[in-house]
Amino acid sequence: MTKVIPNLPDSEKFDLKKQLSSSVKAIPRLIAEGYAKRHQKYGFQKYLDDAMAECNETIVGIEMCRDIFGDYIDKALCQELIGVYEVCARQLYRLREAWGKFPKEKRK
Repeated sequence: MTKVIPNLPDSEKFDLKKQLSSSVKAIPRLIAEGYAKRHQKYGFQKYLDDAMAECNETIVGIEMCRDIFGDYIDKALCQELIGVYEVCARQLYRLREAWGKFPKEKRK
């Protein structure tokens, strides 16, 4: 993202740049915060849901960068990043689904 966000036009400083920067940073923070509540089945899963939502928001933001501001940024890099965040979202989904199936004593 460090090769995408800074290359956006200054007119996007308080909109797309800020939104992308926030959503990217939120993903690991939500996972970490949720993991602290791993003893609560639904507590952790809620944070994983929120992290998936941030992945989706990041994907949409990158697509906007690619489609609207393609003259400022590398479209191939955007496509690569979209792929990375799609994989991340799928992994979070699978973790969320699997987490509910673990016996309670293994979740500690």
